[in-house]
Amino acid sequence: MFRQANVGTVDRILRIALGALLINLPFTTSFDLWASDILDYATPIVGVVLVLTAIVRFCPLYRLVGASTCHS
Repeated sequence: MFRQANVGTVDRILRIALGALLINLPFTTSFDLWASDILDYATPIVGVVLVLTAIVRFCPLYRLVGASTCHS
């Protein structure tokens, strides 16, 4: 379904952790930063993208720049 995997294990763990943090951040904090509607909606969306790319082990941005964190 997807192209060759280009997201390695350590990268996957970091993406899942950071993605989960970004998804929950606007709902669990009361910083004035989240008063902006753009950041209020964009932060969880970026978090979901990070989690999804970790699950499927493929990052389109890595593909564009020719990067890979897989060792195989």
